[in-house]
Amino acid sequence: MGLPGVIAPICTPFQANGEVHHDALRKNIAKYNRAGLAGFVVAGTTGEAPLLNRVEKLKLFQTVREAAEGKVLIAGTGAESIRETLALTQDAAGLGYDVALVLTPHYYCAQMSRSETQISFFSAVADSSPIPILIYNLPQMTGLDLSLDAVVELSEHTNILGIKDSSADMERIEKLISALPTTFDVLVGASTKFHESLCLGAKGGIVAIANVAPHLTQLIYDRYRSGDILGSHQCQQQIAHAAGVVARYGIQGLKYAMDTNGYFGGACRMPLLPLGEQQKDEIDLLFCDIEDN
Repeated sequence: MGLPGVIAPICTPFQANGEVHHDALRKNIAKYNRAGLAGFVVAGTTGEAPLLNRVEKLKLFQTVREAAEGKVLIAGTGAESIRETLALTQDAAGLGYDVALVLTPHYYCAQMSRSETQISFFSAVADSSPIPILIYNLPQMTGLDLSLDAVVELSEHTNILGIKDSSADMERIEKLISALPTTFDVLVGASTKFHESLCLGAKGGIVAIANVAPHLTQLIYDRYRSGDILGSHQCQQQIAHAAGVVARYGIQGLKYAMDTNGYFGGACRMPLLPLGEQQKDEIDLLFCDIEDN
């Protein structure tokens, strides 16, 4: 299976008591269903996966599974160990998920920076995974950038269907796309670079801005695919500043933007701190001219 299009990495909404607000999540998903998005990532970086326990992740998988309507479902299952990654992947597969998004382990940074260790980890997961896996390269968080040689070798594995690269390094994206077979999906995670990445040959994106402006984000893709390159670029320009909300303000900023634009974002979990009033005012300005319909 391929993964073209716009995939929203779903935020995990929390109630005031810190518990997951599943009713709010269902309402968010119902709105996203109408935006034409290709699918959803659950328990990814935007979903605050490191702050969720295993039981919570499984419940989130179930809630989105029930609310999504014919969408591709991707479960964030990466863990430091192969065993834990596979256990969560198997549970996600049992709940009907299509793909596992697997982040590079990074605690043992010196060893995981070696290509042979990276290849060994992802190959072992793919060998035993009941569903295809999507490699997740997130150097901003892990401190590791998967080598091009490692990704090229991993692209030969029949159970690895692509890579989500969130580096925002367009030179790297271009090299990846040039070096990899066309059957291997390159998806980008940088909301501010989505149109540019499509022009370079990316198949689609798993972009956080889709949580706030799903229609506009989808239009970037649809217009590009229809040959309206200028129209795609114009849609990107409409969200040019707002798309950087996570980089500037963290997931807290994205959730606040959701709260003020018709979705339920809610608070983040500690140790992530709440926004100050000045930050909220700045985010209001970023989104004041965006009409997403």
